[in-house]
Amino acid sequence: MPRKARSHRLRIGRVSESGRVYLITITCHQRHAHFSALQSGRCFVQALRACTAHAVTLSYVVMPDHVHWLMALREHADLSITVQKAKSLTTQRWRRAGRGDNERLWHAGFHDRALRREEDLVAMARYIVANPLRAGLVNDIGDYPHWDSAWLL
Repeated sequence: MPRKARSHRLRIGRVSESGRVYLITITCHQRHAHFSALQSGRCFVQALRACTAHAVTLSYVVMPDHVHWLMALREHADLSITVQKAKSLTTQRWRRAGRGDNERLWHAGFHDRALRREEDLVAMARYIVANPLRAGLVNDIGDYPHWDSAWLL
């Protein structure tokens, strides 16, 4: 199936709802481990800080080949535009850091899950930041540099 068809299917049923909490997953192009180096991972963190007009970041983790971002969409912000802005800013910073002039950083599209109001956000944040533990990258989450949470787990 062509890539365009798959990325289009990701958008079917996507709704931007102000104040709604979303779990966003973005993968690197061909699942390359572009964020293995400390400075590469910081590019995404800096991009999130630049997106504060669009979203409130509740929790995130930058894995070597993908990111998870738990965020609340701000009023009048569009989900797809917000995620695209984060991806674009990350790519700009990543290229400025000399990580890949012509190389693609991101897979097309992203996965989103709108959380229900009654879902436990702290439990979701714990699940997100525990990714490096489950992947065997570290034995203690405090040893992993690319995560943060509003609840400082």
